[in-house]
Amino acid sequence: MNRLVKKAQQGDADAFIELMERNKMTLQRVAYGYFRGEEDVADAIQDTILDAFEHIRELKKPEYFRTWLVRILMNNCNRLYNQNKKHCKISELSQETVAASGTGDVEFHEMLRSLPEESRLIFQLYYGEQFTTKEIGQMLRMKESTVKSRLHRGKEKLRVEMQVV
Repeated sequence: MNRLVKKAQQGDADAFIELMERNKMTLQRVAYGYFRGEEDVADAIQDTILDAFEHIRELKKPEYFRTWLVRILMNNCNRLYNQNKKHCKISELSQETVAASGTGDVEFHEMLRSLPEESRLIFQLYYGEQFTTKEIGQMLRMKESTVKSRLHRGKEKLRVEMQVV
C-alpha cells in the first residue's frame, strides 16, 4: 500500500483510485457508525475522497495513510452532523442499515449496541477495522491508555452479559 500512496502523492490518479477502492468498506463502516441515512454517508465519503485527493501530498508518512483517511472521514462526519443535526447513534441502527453498510456482521453490531457510547467507536475501529490502540488514540485525539482502558471495560461488560445469557 505504501507504494500506491507514494504514486498517488506524485499525481497518479489510478493509484489514488486503487487506494480508495481498497479502503471503501472501511469508510462505509465508519460513516454508518455516525449516520443512518445513505445520503449522509455518501456525502461524508464523497467529501473525504475529495479532501484526501486535494491533500494527499501533505501526508508525511505513507504507512499512516489509512489512519489519515479515517481521521478525515471522522472530521467530515462531525462537520456534517453539526450542519444537519441528523446524528445517528449506533444503538439506533436498524439491521437494514447494518446490512447496507456491507459488513454483513449483524451480531457484531448487536454487541456494539450493548456497550457504553464512549466505547462503541473504539470497538468498531479496533475489532471491526483492525486499527491499533495507538492509531485509535491518534484518530480520536485521546491517550492510548484511555483507548486500552475503554476496550478493557467494554470486554468485561460483554463477558458479564455473556455469562448471564
